[in-house]
Amino acid sequence: MCETCGCDTSAEVHAHNLQTGGILALQSARTSNAGTHVHEHVRPDGTRFVHAHGRDGHHHGHGDAELGGVPAVHPIEQRILAKNDGLADQNRGWLAYRKILLLNLMGAPGAGKTALLERTIRALGGVPPVSVIEGDQATSNDGERIRAAGAPVVQVNTGTGCHLDAAMVAGGLAELSPARESVVVVENVGNLVCPALFDLGERLRVVVFSVTEGEDKPLKYPHMFRVADLVVLNKIDLLPHVDFDVTRAEANARLVNPDIALLRLSARSGDGLELWCHWLRHATTGQQALPL
Repeated sequence: MCETCGCDTSAEVHAHNLQTGGILALQSARTSNAGTHVHEHVRPDGTRFVHAHGRDGHHHGHGDAELGGVPAVHPIEQRILAKNDGLADQNRGWLAYRKILLLNLMGAPGAGKTALLERTIRALGGVPPVSVIEGDQATSNDGERIRAAGAPVVQVNTGTGCHLDAAMVAGGLAELSPARESVVVVENVGNLVCPALFDLGERLRVVVFSVTEGEDKPLKYPHMFRVADLVVLNKIDLLPHVDFDVTRAEANARLVNPDIALLRLSARSGDGLELWCHWLRHATTGQQALPL
């Protein structure tokens, strides 16, 4: 068990193809053949450290030990960290060859990621085609919602894992077999920390941030907002009923990431959806993201 984030390396990861009903066991990129698991973490000042642990929970070296201000990284940790990045690069090459846009959709539980996806799939109407890799610790509830909205979906259940990684996404892509020049959205496990740390091979990262969460979320979880290309401020239909300062929330996001794009939206009412779909269609062309 990783004492910092709670990931259990002994938990099995499964992909459920909701079109065929097939279930496939997946291997995490963070587990070596010897059963050693490595996590990278980010301190409040933005510096990173890693530590490794086996299935018995024993830690094999800690990145907390530093020499000359540089985190000490165990060779095993280096190999396993490089493994995820290597798999992510393979995913990226596979996607680029097929002109597929992979989008990593992240956010806290309840932010409205699945609701946004449902509305987006219906609004796009298959132009471009959208398929989804749905990440959750358990159940296929969200995957079933995506399938009902009209998109092919593979549900990846991580057990106690708090994020998806490049190996899981590779397995999901193999099951989906997405069309050329399409969009694949990875709805990551609901979490404002770990998903931001793992390269999946995506081209764009989007954070869904709702008005029910508090305008200080970008300051509390800066790394998530620092790595994002776009923040979708969701549930704006609830603004008359909550104590939430939109201007302050957007200023906090830009304080963390001055270049971030911001979009106000309600997945429930559809307000702002047209601009979101326009941004997404533009992104499929391979051009830089539209300024918002």
